[in-house]
Amino acid sequence: MARLAGKVAWVTGAGSGIGEAAALRLAEEGAALVLTGRRLAPLEAVAQRVRATGGTAEVQPADLMEPEAVKAIGSFIGERFGRLDILVNNAGLNITPRRWAVLTPEGVDELVRGNLSSAFYCVTVALPFMRAQRDGVLIHTASMAGRNVSPLSGPGYTAAKHGVVAMSHTINMEECVNGIRSCVICPGEVATPILDKRPNPVGPEERAKMVQSEDVGDLIRYVACLPPHVTLNEVWITPTWNRSYVAQLDRKL
Repeated sequence: MARLAGKVAWVTGAGSGIGEAAALRLAEEGAALVLTGRRLAPLEAVAQRVRATGGTAEVQPADLMEPEAVKAIGSFIGERFGRLDILVNNAGLNITPRRWAVLTPEGVDELVRGNLSSAFYCVTVALPFMRAQRDGVLIHTASMAGRNVSPLSGPGYTAAKHGVVAMSHTINMEECVNGIRSCVICPGEVATPILDKRPNPVGPEERAKMVQSEDVGDLIRYVACLPPHVTLNEVWITPTWNRSYVAQLDRKL
């Protein structure tokens, strides 16, 4: 049974990684999709996979760091579907020169706009639909960097993802009376293309031990399919072979 039949889901960062996996899982449950990212070709490839199985997928490429572009997608969703039931607020980025010694104002701007401002913009577009329906779920991809401070992700990414975690909880505080639920997912290391931006390369053997995009996609599907009276506020999903834990054990030995 397609548990999300008749529902509309907007997935950002949908061309690869977690966003792609989430889109395919939600399509399996019958949701009609709106796919957003900066690159058209990967979005079209995901849409074709959805359509090949009889699903509905609309491609809306955009730079979500631009407020007008986000509002334009909201207008498209309203005209095409007249509703929005699920927002997978997944778009994000990191940069290679991320430590304080090399961080520039331009880098800070890219990190904050790409991870926090863009997420806020999407929420402001999604909430009016959901308030009118008195129903809806928002699922945000943050990071364990949104809960723990370490040198690995860099100060800009860490601060922005802490903001995403706080943002999600404030949605529940204000919008629970409107039947709206917000869940923030905090993955540990996930084998996605964002690893290519790491200052130190991560090899295939290490990536194989990490959480995979499909694992997070399955989690997003689970959250999206929960009954309306249930809110899963925050979830951590991490590799069993957690490299930060292993490093601490090695130091103790």
